[in-house]
Amino acid sequence: MKSFNLPVFLILHTLAFKYCCSFYLPGLAPVSFCGEKDETEECKSVIQLFVNRLDSVESVLPYEYDAFDFCQDATEKRPSENLGQVLFGERIESSPYKFTFLKEETCKKVCSKVYDPSKPEDKLKLIFLKKGMQLNYQHHWIIDNMPVTWCYDVEDQQKYCNPGFPVGCYVTADGRPKDACVINSEFNKKNTFYLFNHVDITITYHSGDGESWTGSRLVGAKLEPKSFKQSDVNNPDCQGAPMEIPGENMEKMQYVYTYSVRFEKNNEIKWASRWDYILVSMPHTNIQWFSIMNSLVIVLFLSGMVAMIMLRTLHKDIARYNQVDQEEAQEESGWKQVHGDVFRPPRKGMLLSIFLGQGTQIFIMTFITLFMACLGFLSPANRGALMTCAVVLWVLLGTPAGYVSARMYKTFGGEKWKTNVLMTALLCPGIVFADFFIMNLILWVKGSSAAIPFGTLVAVLAMWFGISVPLTFIGAYFGFKKRAIEHPVRTNQIPRQIPEQSFFTKPLPGIVMGGILPFGCIFIQLFFILNSIWSHQMYYMFGFLFLVFIILLITCSEATILLCYFHLCAEDYHWWWRSFLTSGFTAVYLFIYAVHYFFSKLQITGTASTILYFGYTMIMVLIFFLFTGTIGFFACFWFVNKIYSVVKVD
Repeated sequence: MKSFNLPVFLILHTLAFKYCCSFYLPGLAPVSFCGEKDETEECKSVIQLFVNRLDSVESVLPYEYDAFDFCQDATEKRPSENLGQVLFGERIESSPYKFTFLKEETCKKVCSKVYDPSKPEDKLKLIFLKKGMQLNYQHHWIIDNMPVTWCYDVEDQQKYCNPGFPVGCYVTADGRPKDACVINSEFNKKNTFYLFNHVDITITYHSGDGESWTGSRLVGAKLEPKSFKQSDVNNPDCQGAPMEIPGENMEKMQYVYTYSVRFEKNNEIKWASRWDYILVSMPHTNIQWFSIMNSLVIVLFLSGMVAMIMLRTLHKDIARYNQVDQEEAQEESGWKQVHGDVFRPPRKGMLLSIFLGQGTQIFIMTFITLFMACLGFLSPANRGALMTCAVVLWVLLGTPAGYVSARMYKTFGGEKWKTNVLMTALLCPGIVFADFFIMNLILWVKGSSAAIPFGTLVAVLAMWFGISVPLTFIGAYFGFKKRAIEHPVRTNQIPRQIPEQSFFTKPLPGIVMGGILPFGCIFIQLFFILNSIWSHQMYYMFGFLFLVFIILLITCSEATILLCYFHLCAEDYHWWWRSFLTSGFTAVYLFIYAVHYFFSKLQITGTASTILYFGYTMIMVLIFFLFTGTIGFFACFWFVNKIYSVVKVD
């Protein structure tokens, strides 16, 4: 769990912030805090609490903090957000919750809100607040770049720390308490909402005694949400009955928001490992190791099969083939008989070359992003860094996409090079952008905070057309300039007739079977990734993810090689598209799993949320299809060139 102890990363950010006067969200560099009397430029006394968007596992639509009419900061400040934060829909802003270091408060009033249902404006606000409680929308608060967590007991006497807490809860008309209403026996009235209008906050700090730095550093922030109906709104005491909102309320109501804060000293927790208590509470490690071992067994099985083919079957076949004369060789059957057709250009060669170019771009982007995440540079503490890194890398990797596409298209004998270059630069990114834009329109209509601002969309388009497209043209120029890839055997003028195929060597069954093993290597990891996206859980196991990524590469390659060999032995030489689709079919299993996850794990309701879920899922499926298909194709391309390079042909 020491992945956040990143000396180089912290030094760079410390230098950046030292010589930059722009506003930044604390936490990327250590911040020292002192008592009010000891405050200096290097040691702050005021602790600012920031608020992020509110989200729910029952809705894909997140909303800004201000949308629920909570207490707002009079001098609201918004930290500058990077591209990844904007694309993920994070909307961080300051709040009226401000604390003085080491100054404890008890039941301090923040603000009060009055709602009169007879007024249309107040009625709409109240309805929206009730909807937020009914759908279990969660606050996400931040102190010194740490999530303020709500820790509670779960099964087996374990404690789970959730980086969010609910707006409130709801007891249904039949008296069934939903979500957080189960924590308090007083939440028992039918068809009633209970607003969490009070929080008990505990801030843990490392005093810095005996350290090289002055002041104290914050190493933990926890809270406990509570509900109180204040008898005196001007002098709240945070005692008594909970704050009830009747489901059919028609009376004027006043809500008071309060908080209590206390400070705890703990010098055993280091600043660099202050996220550990959150990560340790997520018991995923054992399951991850099971997944890795399961994947390794699959890889070893496939490796054994490929080794047996390469070292035994092929070695004997090639040796026997090279010892007999050409006439006897032609009487044999199997992969040797299709040497004159195996490198015949595929149909729709331009489309295949475009997919290969885009797949190469995605592969390099994914590899570099995951490698940097393993080193800790893209940790959860650096918000939005993962998405920012991926987008920037994709934009800058237009050159290899254009080069691979042009080189393969020239190898296929294509001549429409202008169409090839334009389609490589525009086809797949255009599909993704069109899908993304439609999803964004839905978010705009619904007033969600996840809607991307128009300026950001223009910036993304500028990066695409201003950087990625020209780099793709440059790569394509060098790709067309080079000679086409030479094949080890000549291609006959007349295509050989393909004999009748058995069920298992027909194209569709082989393609369907080809994606099973690669998907078996990733489905457990996929569960945690989907949880982090749709269930708003924190994902931090990039080491496991990188290892599974490598296993996926090996599995896709070996499964495709095996099936390619079996098809060639059946004298079916149409391997170009089949090699791409065999491993690319893993994306279809990914989509099926996403559908299963939607109906079995999520509680999403509403047409808009359903459309958004499947719209974003289709983007993931397309990217994964291009990635896995490209891996399988080039593995098979290497294999076919390797085995036919030793065949003697007049």
